[in-house]
Amino acid sequence: MQTESGYIPKNLEFDDNGRQKLINGITAISKAVKSTLGPRGRTVLIESPSHTNGITVTKDGVTVARSVALLDPAENLAIQMMQEAANKTATSAGDGTTTAIVLTESLVLAGQEHIKQETNVTEVIKHMNELTTQFVKSLKKSSKKVTPARLKDVAAIAANNDKNLGGIIAEAYRQVGGDGIVTVEKSMNAETYSEVTNGIKVDRGYTTPLFINNQKKDECILEDVKILCCDQEISNILQIENILKPIIQKGEKLLIIGECNSNVVNTLAANVVRNGLKFCNITPPSFGYKTHELMQDIALSVGAKYFSEKTGDDLSLVTADDLGHADKIIIGKESSVLIKNTELSEEIGERIKQLRVQQENTQHLGERKFINERIASLAGSIGAIYVGGNSDVEQKEKFDRVDDSVCAVRSALQEGIVAGGGIALYRITLKFRWMLGQEGLDLNYRVALAIMLEALASPLKQILTNAGIGHSEILDALENRKENDGYDVKNETYGDMYKMGVIDPLKVTKNALINAVSVATTILSTNAIITHKRLNE
Repeated sequence: MQTESGYIPKNLEFDDNGRQKLINGITAISKAVKSTLGPRGRTVLIESPSHTNGITVTKDGVTVARSVALLDPAENLAIQMMQEAANKTATSAGDGTTTAIVLTESLVLAGQEHIKQETNVTEVIKHMNELTTQFVKSLKKSSKKVTPARLKDVAAIAANNDKNLGGIIAEAYRQVGGDGIVTVEKSMNAETYSEVTNGIKVDRGYTTPLFINNQKKDECILEDVKILCCDQEISNILQIENILKPIIQKGEKLLIIGECNSNVVNTLAANVVRNGLKFCNITPPSFGYKTHELMQDIALSVGAKYFSEKTGDDLSLVTADDLGHADKIIIGKESSVLIKNTELSEEIGERIKQLRVQQENTQHLGERKFINERIASLAGSIGAIYVGGNSDVEQKEKFDRVDDSVCAVRSALQEGIVAGGGIALYRITLKFRWMLGQEGLDLNYRVALAIMLEALASPLKQILTNAGIGHSEILDALENRKENDGYDVKNETYGDMYKMGVIDPLKVTKNALINAVSVATTILSTNAIITHKRLNE
């Protein structure tokens, strides 16, 4: 609502009343999201115009969180802050969004209970951040490196205990190796399967079907190929005369990755059809700045000089030495693969290191995915999981689970694994709770510790609640068992979580905790809420 003079009236909420509004919002979103946690968690049905047929059925925490919005503006501010915790966790680790929301709610509710009039909230928040650092160190200390066998368990658990999907994802990662990447796509049929490409994948196909030499697959397949990389349009065949002549004389093959106008494409195609020459052309991938970066990567991978208008290169000066080389190219209608059967050069290895640093420094999910694709392209190994379903709703639900699982496996490979099922966080409470009984402990530190320890037990309690199991007896039993021991909710047995295959990526658990504390401390320090006044108020 805006007045005639142009200003927007505000609503103000203070102290307990304001915090209660925030808690109402937190409880609402948490109740929707936390019901999905664990092997016996339930799905959530969402109505949305942006989803297939207007509905989505999902167990993906971030999808559920993003779909929630409340009428009350103060309560909705809490929703937006909780969504930030979920989004940050999804961006940094790809999974663990539900855990982040469960932890955030528990931290805020425990804070409301333990923070009294005599407590210094600023000091409590400072100590909560200090304790988070300590707990993360403890998680790292208890983590283990992931083995091929455990990789399958990580994938299966993140895919909602689907061993079949876990096997497909783990096998794709095994084939692409440490620097490779696995992407998730929608299958054109009901089947879910994986494909691994040992080469550089370019999301562009041939510019004319006349280049096709494999009619059965509608592809242009050539071996031992020279490659020209440029971003400037080739408007006349004479621009590349310097390299065409020697290639034709020696009977060599040429792939042009660059814009060619219709006359040049037709000239190349006519020579392919009439004279049996081995040419092909694809346009540069992507758009804008991404095209420039991807073309630099392709040129580096195939050992070509990248002729770019941005750097003032003159294409008419191109020589045979400026061309790259691929052992084999497979050019399809919509995508292409360039295969090189050689070891990675030092230059490519250095570029991959630079991209990893760049990836760590960006928080934008789309940008991180783009950098991931660049790393995989340079490393020369790309896998794709094609997710199928018997209906659009089933495919969307399965797609969310596979996407979470792929991200979880990537996180596990990067930083290792910890005991799953909420056990890694719960074990920290057993390690640190003796401090609460310490004499002379600073009041604010004691309050911060009590809040943190109460919250760390919440994911395990929620997993048990979702399974319809009372948690008091289970928690008591776990106190007298070994460090890696826990309770497998699916099979209702105690045992070593690593041996039972109930494991989580360290990166997922760690980031869920860090992001939850970040959002919860902001909410706990809030004493006034200002929102726009609505028309109906």
